[in-house]
Amino acid sequence: MPRRTTDFRGLTQPRRLQLLRAVQRVPGRRAGELASETGIPLNTVRDHLQVLENEGLIRGEVLQVGTRGRPPVAFHPVRDADTSAVADARIDDAIERGRMLRAVVPAEPTQLPPAATRQIDVLYEHLDDAGLEPVVDEQTLTFELSPCRFHDMIEEDRALVCGVHARLVKDVLRQTEGPLALRKLQPFVDAHSCRMLLTARAAEA
Repeated sequence: MPRRTTDFRGLTQPRRLQLLRAVQRVPGRRAGELASETGIPLNTVRDHLQVLENEGLIRGEVLQVGTRGRPPVAFHPVRDADTSAVADARIDDAIERGRMLRAVVPAEPTQLPPAATRQIDVLYEHLDDAGLEPVVDEQTLTFELSPCRFHDMIEEDRALVCGVHARLVKDVLRQTEGPLALRKLQPFVDAHSCRMLLTARAAEA
């Protein structure tokens, strides 16, 4: 698929992944705190945070501290789409593109409700924009992800790379409001591919 201008280019740099993971783990931290934790220079941290915010992966919240000067900003992961105009627009666009594609190229009939189908369409586009070239089986709720552009980073910090993407998948499914949830992420089922399995929350319960 041709790359869109809204691709997640912010996920292609290890330092941005490191900052995103730090915000995911402990929301509400400021740029200075993130710089101290990661060892990344403060100005570089600010630049990376701006990219992540512009792509709808994090959001900045201005803190009212009652002192003079520019108020500080705390950063949070985007868990709900209505907290980020960028994330909200991504979801709306992905749902519309999925609807049009299904009208042109009908898929195999499934028992999935419309809300689950929308989740799959949004998640497919999210993974594609992240450069993971997903292949989805709606019958088994399985995504094959290959090749992984983050392969060279895995040996250094597999938990960082896989943890960031697992959290993003959970957030995308939550933002789209449907019955599907992440069941399991299987990193590197072979040399250059991963597998992701979803489940319906009712079945999970």
